[in-house]
Amino acid sequence: MQAPPSDVAATLPPQQSGPAGRKDPESGGRGHPAKAWWIWALAGALFLAYALLSVGIHDRLLSHSFDLGIFVQVVSSYADGHLPVSEIKGPGFPVLGDHFSPVLALVAPLYWLWPSVKVLLVVQAALVAASVPPLAFWARRTLGSPAAVVISACYGLSWGIASAVGFDFHEWAFAVPLLTCSLAALGSGRMRAAACWALPLVLVKEDLGLTVAVVGLVIAWRGGREARRLGFATAAAGLAAAALSVLVLVPAFHPGGLHGYFASHNPGGVGQGGPGGGALELLHQVTLGLITPQEKVTTLLLVLAPTLFLALRSPLALIALPTLLWRFGSSYAPHWGTGYHYSMLVMPVVFMAFVDALHRRGASGRSLYRYLAGCAAVTLLLLPHYPLWQLVQPANWRTDPRLAVAEGMMAEIPDGATVQASDGLVPHLADRTSVSLYGWADSRPDPAWIMVDTWVAPQYRWPLSSIAEQIALAEARAKGYRTAAQRDGFVLLNRGS
Repeated sequence: MQAPPSDVAATLPPQQSGPAGRKDPESGGRGHPAKAWWIWALAGALFLAYALLSVGIHDRLLSHSFDLGIFVQVVSSYADGHLPVSEIKGPGFPVLGDHFSPVLALVAPLYWLWPSVKVLLVVQAALVAASVPPLAFWARRTLGSPAAVVISACYGLSWGIASAVGFDFHEWAFAVPLLTCSLAALGSGRMRAAACWALPLVLVKEDLGLTVAVVGLVIAWRGGREARRLGFATAAAGLAAAALSVLVLVPAFHPGGLHGYFASHNPGGVGQGGPGGGALELLHQVTLGLITPQEKVTTLLLVLAPTLFLALRSPLALIALPTLLWRFGSSYAPHWGTGYHYSMLVMPVVFMAFVDALHRRGASGRSLYRYLAGCAAVTLLLLPHYPLWQLVQPANWRTDPRLAVAEGMMAEIPDGATVQASDGLVPHLADRTSVSLYGWADSRPDPAWIMVDTWVAPQYRWPLSSIAEQIALAEARAKGYRTAAQRDGFVLLNRGS
């Protein structure tokens, strides 16, 4: 995946005429690259902030086996020249049987140069930062430079982006610049470019075929008679790709086939309680269940709040529907809230829709500045509640002596060894050992090494409770594991010969 080209300013078309159409007085409607330096500076600053945040979280042992540990094993597999497997998911588990994300193979060349889990965090920071210029250039053309500064900065600091960057790595990072490029082209009337930027989304994850389908429908709606055929063809391609991925490709790789794939992605067991009860439960899930419990409504309000709900006035907002519907229709509670990476894809859509809505309304002068001030106020109000705020907290820059202890113990584990480790330790071992999660039922049994952080804070303790962990360690010692090292809460066990 390549970042948007450096000549984005030249590739985006001039401001379209219309009731809200006007040219940026500073740019003459097309923009001078020399005056766009701040866009690249902003993208660079955000890249640095994202990288510092995610690498810092990882260095403090706060990254996770699910997802960072899994993804480094995926990329390592591609770098070794074979289809991706993850020991964390299960011994030799084929990851394409979990999610269809072949785009991750693009990270393999970088992993050859820097075989470290941190390469994924840096790649994610670069991809997310690369989504800023298309938004900024389009906002600059349609609304002027002051508006572009505010909107692109608010997008880069938005809570959904901060949550995603602050939680490990996810393949959706590849989708973010593709979405902003596609929506910028769509909003500018470049329908063919919009389709071309959207179609690669089907290689990012299987659910994004539905997003491509909605992009196609919006192209057909907004593009007029000439673009109607292109829009419907794009929609059909997205639906076909989603169906092919979910019904054929992913089940073909999954050890349990189609049934095993759907069973593993239905953790709440919706629809499995018998013919009558299951049908009623499913009906509830796709009706009232979309807005209950209240957490779902809160998330939706927070998604729209930075744009002062003006995003709803643009057809581009429809492109967020597939992501929101599968999240709120899911029986898995973490999908409903504002944590993790689940809002990564909706933030580009709502901010692009915000620009489009302001343009369509002909906002200018005081009215435009009021909207911009409101957007900035909401963004800044939410900022302290999400991970980017950690960058200004002194406690997050202090070195914990325990980290050196953990690094020293992990160094005793030889490369290529089989290991089970605590959740926060797994990503640090995943780039050089065959590591799985300690206490996870599907982990490879009887590893050569076990390493556990017994002092981990309760909110980071998973999957074992403190008591269950102590019982498991006692059982391991009873099976013949000896204590190779024990200090500052870290326990390293080695299987006796």
